[in-house]
Amino acid sequence: MAAALDGPKLISLNKATDIDHKTPPVAAQEFAQANNLTSGITKGTATGRILVGAANFTESQSVAELYKIVLTAAGYSASTQTIGDRELYEPSLEKGEIQVVPEYAATLTEFLNGKANGKTAAPKASSDVDKTVAALKELGSKYGLSFGQPAKANDQNAFAVTSAFADKYGVKTLSDFAGKCSGKDTILGGPAECPKRPFCQQGLESTYKISFGQFKSLDTGGPLTKQGLTSGQISIGLVFSSDAALAG
Repeated sequence: MAAALDGPKLISLNKATDIDHKTPPVAAQEFAQANNLTSGITKGTATGRILVGAANFTESQSVAELYKIVLTAAGYSASTQTIGDRELYEPSLEKGEIQVVPEYAATLTEFLNGKANGKTAAPKASSDVDKTVAALKELGSKYGLSFGQPAKANDQNAFAVTSAFADKYGVKTLSDFAGKCSGKDTILGGPAECPKRPFCQQGLESTYKISFGQFKSLDTGGPLTKQGLTSGQISIGLVFSSDAALAG
């Protein structure tokens, strides 16, 4: 998985669900076949059942299906289940109610950092993947969690406005947005957990000093957020750097 899934392939996988409207199991199966994902895997004598958890958005669900395919090829009885947000599935992982979850190194690092050291703990995640994963493994060991090698693919939080909005206010960066668009009339859109996340509303407020008049709970970089942008319901919305719209 770590070797097979790079940035362009992740975008292509997202295109299969978000633009071509295939289900995550179908998109994952087609990806696995096209990329020989199970090539070289020898079916062992493993008889255990493995439940792969997923967050409630298609990228997580598709990657969970890929893990199911690989684990099944290795001889396990694997299945998937959409759990919800990290606050729900991380405790389930600790308790052994689920055995595997596809995750994001930096955001999980800060989630566990806050859990272990408090909400005001100094950040341990950074743009250095190796250092971030090392910090993640150290934090995870406190909760009985272990981690594989990070994939070549990465998916970062990004924040979008419409082209019309950008032209009207002359914004190209978050710093531009902070200087020109902060205030009570500014509405941020994203998933329900965004106000509590250091890489979402908290980060925008603390790092860029952006103030929001309102937060609108929509989805995780999906059609509701994009519709909110184009309809003018929100000023700025959380999207992802692996968005299907970036597929060539």
